[in-house]
Amino acid sequence: MWTRSSVVSSEGSNGCSAKVVGSIHPRTPSGMRAAGEYSEHMETIPPHVFVIFGATGDLARRKLFPGLFKLYRAGLLPEFAVIGSGRHSPGTDEEFRAKVAKDPDDPRWAEFAEHITFQTSSADDGEELAAAVEARRAELGADSRTLLYLSVPPGTMRPMVDMLGKTGLSRDARLVLEKPFGSDLETARELNSALHEVFDEDSLFRIDHFLGKEAVQNILVFRFANGLFEPIWRQGHIAYVQIDVPESIGIEGRASFMESTGTFRDMVTTHLCQLLGFLALEPPTEISAEALRAEKLKLYRSLRPLDPEKVVFGQYAGYRDEEGVAPDSEVETFVALEARVDNWRWQGVPFYLRTGKAMAQSRRTVTVGFTEPPLAMFPNRVDCAPSELVFELTEEPRVALGIRAKKPGPGLEVGSARLDLDFEEAFQGAEPLEAYEKLLLDVLRGDQTLFSGNAEIERLWEVCEPVLENPPPVQVYDRGSWGPKAALAVPGEAGWRAAEQ
Repeated sequence: MWTRSSVVSSEGSNGCSAKVVGSIHPRTPSGMRAAGEYSEHMETIPPHVFVIFGATGDLARRKLFPGLFKLYRAGLLPEFAVIGSGRHSPGTDEEFRAKVAKDPDDPRWAEFAEHITFQTSSADDGEELAAAVEARRAELGADSRTLLYLSVPPGTMRPMVDMLGKTGLSRDARLVLEKPFGSDLETARELNSALHEVFDEDSLFRIDHFLGKEAVQNILVFRFANGLFEPIWRQGHIAYVQIDVPESIGIEGRASFMESTGTFRDMVTTHLCQLLGFLALEPPTEISAEALRAEKLKLYRSLRPLDPEKVVFGQYAGYRDEEGVAPDSEVETFVALEARVDNWRWQGVPFYLRTGKAMAQSRRTVTVGFTEPPLAMFPNRVDCAPSELVFELTEEPRVALGIRAKKPGPGLEVGSARLDLDFEEAFQGAEPLEAYEKLLLDVLRGDQTLFSGNAEIERLWEVCEPVLENPPPVQVYDRGSWGPKAALAVPGEAGWRAAEQ
């Protein structure tokens, strides 16, 4: 077995040379566009009233208001008003604006903040909010629309949807929903049924911010726009795929959410399976919502229901001491598993998925491992790492291709080398949108390409149902580790790409 490293491996016990970092430079910087340039290619968007439920929560403060502000500065918002809402008032509008200001010293914040107000509401009482929205829409004009963002606990989502219908807030509205979309197949179907009583499917935007990341969208470009990779993206050439999303942070005060949801429901049925979909789907006829959803659904129907025997659950030491956690909690904070796709392209290729809290590093890494060629022709034993294509899905994305090369010297000795694509260097001056910014803009445009459809959601719950019905025992792992020891063995001799410590 060869040893992995998290970034670049140096001289080690396997005798391989230090990896050589190369650079790839594009002929034209056309793949990414500075934010200010988007407006030249945008169709006219009518005025919008944004209604953010859960507006005093962490997501709204960290992502939604900063995302809207960046779109505003880039000239990508139409005429608009923002109404934050929740059960409890944060005080005056000025006090609310101060709470959600990420950079209050920015000279344009005060100008943006003038558009923000707050109105209390609940699943039982939304009349005053509906009146406030109607008043804002009247000010913005007859062609104005409503964008509803539902960032609320899963248990309150269905009654909130009922309220939107009863108060008329759903009129000419698009609804954005945060995961999880139900807690199992039955509740997912119930939620979809309730949604369709109030909204058409083309007005529903089930958001998964992983799909808004530039690096994730680049997976499609690498697969289908490069003759180097497209012909070999299948069994016979690819030996395994890893989707690895460890997090160094713990639950960060979100005990209520973790206790009710767990990491398997939170991460595997959504983020990780959506990544698997992008990696494994068949070529769509075009990059559109209809074509992409059709191919993802076909892929998910080929995804074998998960085998609980090939799933490892873990819980970090000290989790039960967190405020709000039951002293005898069996909720998993870690999952590692093997998945299989039963179609002609991926027959026999394992997909390894791992994610967890309080781990050694925070990473978002996809690794595609290629099959080994015959190596008997080389005079010395070749123990170096096999060829791998690695996508780092961070806010500063990188793509690396690990290859074998001759080590400099008098003998014919094989070592490991690496070619890197640094997007900041390759596309200098580009200002890509952050995931939530990109997805909010797509909602304004009515573009569902990077959003999940109800059929996909229900199929993924079917795939996960065996684990929900027969979950594996939860194994304790140390904070700052790579999870339970049993999980380290899930990918076999290849090991996880992140370093074992």
